[in-house]
Amino acid sequence: MYLRELKAHRKSLIIWCIGMMALIGAGMSEFGAFTSSGQSMNDLMESMPKAMQSFMGGGGLDLSIAVGYYGLLFLYVILIATIHAAMLGATILSKEERDKTVEFLFVKPVTRRKVVAVKMLAALTNAMILTVVTWAASIAIVGHYAEGKDITGDIGSLMLGMVILQVLFIVIGTAVAAVTKRPGKASVVATSILLITFILSFAIDLSEKIEGMKYFTPFKYFEAKNLLDDGLEPLSVGLSFGMIIVLAVVTIWYYKKRDLKV
Repeated sequence: MYLRELKAHRKSLIIWCIGMMALIGAGMSEFGAFTSSGQSMNDLMESMPKAMQSFMGGGGLDLSIAVGYYGLLFLYVILIATIHAAMLGATILSKEERDKTVEFLFVKPVTRRKVVAVKMLAALTNAMILTVVTWAASIAIVGHYAEGKDITGDIGSLMLGMVILQVLFIVIGTAVAAVTKRPGKASVVATSILLITFILSFAIDLSEKIEGMKYFTPFKYFEAKNLLDDGLEPLSVGLSFGMIIVLAVVTIWYYKKRDLKV
């Protein structure tokens, strides 16, 4: 069952990996162009309105160095990674009903709990493969522009944050798929939740009045500036793993009781 799931998502995973490498390559080539032209990215960013700075993800980063510019790009790297994770978590559990293959799955001597566990493991494997590809591409491409500076530790901190976010959105996707009565809409709902929390992170940057809402969006837990300066924050990691455990339990509980459509 595990290998079947990996095979089923193989082509889409390759496309996501290629897209991620293209994003990193294109983004860092812009850094090279700015550097060679003598323009100061820091001055350019400071001249922009606060809303644009937030949208670009560059607040507080030193954009004159390669890893600082990658921190700006990292906002969109994790957006791609988490969209992949949310859609994967939702579809890997709901596709049996959507494709009318539930009977084929449950004629095998396996419990629903095992089905959920295997599917979640396959989803995690796909996410880890995307992470490894992203990490390798980041080390190679950012390292090319880093002028010999060691960027391994900085990239590693960013990747750890990305891994936790991916796991969180995988279980958000599986929880939605387990709870919803419309399996075909599970990926849409999961992606909508992701985009709402992503937009909320921008809104918090623009207004200090809603600063307290940062705990409602995991994108604020693992911002590039904080990861590069201080590494992982224990509170953010604790909140993330707490939500992961709760959502995993919700997934198993509701899927066990679900009246599956054959």
